[in-house]
Amino acid sequence: QVRLVESGGGSVQAGGSLRLTCVASGVTYSTRSMGWFRQAPGKERERVAVYTHAGTTHYADSVKGRFTVSLDSAKNTVYLQMNSLKPEDTAMYYCAADRLQSRLITGSPLYWGQGTRVTVSS
Repeated sequence: QVRLVESGGGSVQAGGSLRLTCVASGVTYSTRSMGWFRQAPGKERERVAVYTHAGTTHYADSVKGRFTVSLDSAKNTVYLQMNSLKPEDTAMYYCAADRLQSRLITGSPLYWGQGTRVTVSS
């Protein structure tokens, strides 16, 4: 049974920073690639950043240069460092994981966390 638990969300002013953390438990091979998605009210869910088991990263254009995803395989933990936050970054952020990086990259990972809310005020 795979479980993903996020933490680190909150409210911050524009220009500020937050660090999200997601810890995976269960079958770790199934969570070897991990990443973050987000969904704002009234909008579709979008992929934010992915760290694959091959060591590659993939970012949404809207966050490149501001967000950094990192993976600590020993701890089964993925992080999302978010700097220079903007009001348009306001969303529910979800951790996701899969043994297949392709499913993560295309937005259809098997495993999801419950989400952590990020609110950025102007």
